Amino acid sequence: MSRNLEVKGIITPVLTPMNPDETVNLEVLKDQIDRLIENGVDGILCLGTTGEGYILSEREKIDVIEATVNHVAGRVPVYAGTGCISTADTIRLSRKAQELGADALAVITPGFSSASQTELYNHYSEVAEHVGIPIILYNIPVRTGNNLMPETVARLAADVDTIIGIKDSSGKWDNLKDYLEKTRNLKKKFYVLSGNDSLILRCLIHGGTGGFAGCSNVYPNVLSSIYDLFMDGKLEEAQAAQESIESFRAVFKFGNSNTIIKMAVNLLGYPVGPSRRPFNYISEEGMLALKRVLMENKEKGMC
Repeated sequence: MSRNLEVKGIITPVLTPMNPDETVNLEVLKDQIDRLIENGVDGILCLGTTGEGYILSEREKIDVIEATVNHVAGRVPVYAGTGCISTADTIRLSRKAQELGADALAVITPGFSSASQTELYNHYSEVAEHVGIPIILYNIPVRTGNNLMPETVARLAADVDTIIGIKDSSGKWDNLKDYLEKTRNLKKKFYVLSGNDSLILRCLIHGGTGGFAGCSNVYPNVLSSIYDLFMDGKLEEAQAAQESIESFRAVFKFGNSNTIIKMAVNLLGYPVGPSRRPFNYISEEGMLALKRVLMENKEKGMC
């Protein structure tokens, strides 16, 4: 699949289910993968931000990649989040993901220490030299502290054959638009996808190819319909689907979006377990708001 991979549609950064003791629950992960695919998502990203990849051990990451690849079994592309702080660690995990059969890699910018654009360019170029499957750049500066500038993205896209796209989770339309404009006239197809769920339709309208949508863990059918309706030329209906998730996203003001998404899936009746400490707290006010929104959206038929 990876040789002719088209990075498009709604790709779910699947959450990582856990047991009450915070160990990874691979059986429930498989159940969630089935639920997502049955509801129309176009790809699965394991070990993304929503999947708590930042807090899993390397052994756990390998287990999650292996279980995901084996259970998806070619039904949709599998993207493995393999970005680490060091280049060497990123290469090691990326090569393991390739060995396990991932279709592509989603490589987040290194975090914690401030990186220059030259360092980021060198990091991605070196990772690409050591793997033979496509790489999706992953920009989420609010979490890592490092922003991939549009000029750097365009340079990497032009210089490195296996770098074929970017997930932009900056949440800033101007940044996403610059990625689209800077990579539009390359000699190869370069895929630009929104990592912010509220910008998926806007991204599509301006030439992007979809979104990595954390909220699709909660509403896979609704999120998938944004892309499907857009492709069918039903823009008003696509806009309505896009707007329908805003009440749920508004709950993010009460805490970590990963924690809220995971709690929401639990409240919908799927036993995906807790978020790993210390990132597992939702205030009483937040829980009440979350339950209210889930009930309102259930009455609307959202799923």
